[in-house]
Amino acid sequence: MLGVSPTAPYLARDPKGVPGGKDMDDVVARRQPVRFEAVIVPPQSLSQRGLVILGAAIAAGSAFMAGLAWRMGAWPVAGFSAAGVLLAFLSLFLYRRRRAFQEILSLDEERLRVVRALGRGRREERSFDPYWVRVRLIEQPGRTPALWLEMRSTREEIGIWLGAAAKRELAARLTAALHAWRYPDYDNPQLRLA
Repeated sequence: MLGVSPTAPYLARDPKGVPGGKDMDDVVARRQPVRFEAVIVPPQSLSQRGLVILGAAIAAGSAFMAGLAWRMGAWPVAGFSAAGVLLAFLSLFLYRRRRAFQEILSLDEERLRVVRALGRGRREERSFDPYWVRVRLIEQPGRTPALWLEMRSTREEIGIWLGAAAKRELAARLTAALHAWRYPDYDNPQLRLA
C-alpha cells in the first residue's frame, strides 16, 4: 500500500508534529515543512482473526486427512501431515511478522530521508541530498521493476514490497517532488502582468 501525503504522520508522531520519542534529530527534522512523504507497508490481506481461522482450518483439515490415513493403516502419513502443518504455521507466522515492516520516504527543505522500521524496534535511516539524488526505475522483463535512489556512488533500493504499477506511481511522484524542490516556482507579484 502506498500512502502519499504532505501532512501524513511520520513514524510515531501525532499530526501536530510532536515526536513520539525523545530523539533530538527527530525534533530538528520535523521543524522543516515536509514537501513529500510516502509511507510504504507490505500488503496484508488477512487480519489477526483471519490468520487464526486459516490456521485452525489447516490444522483441522490435516488432522482429518491424517485420521483417515491412520484408519486405513497408512500411519506414516500422520507424521508427514504434522510436518506440513508445522510448515504452514511457520509460513503464517512469517507472513504476520512482516506486517511490522514500514518504509517512509520524506522530503523536506534540507534532505530526502529513507526510514525503515524493521520490527522489534529496529530502524534503518539513510539521508540523501535532494539536489543530487536521482530516482531510477529499472524495468526487468517478466519481473517487477526495481526502484532505486542514486547519488554519486550510493544506491538504495526503495519500495521493495510494491507492485509494478505502485512503483511507477511512486517514481513519478517522487521525481516530480524532487523537480519541484530543485526548481521552485517563485511567485513574485511585482513580476505579474497586469
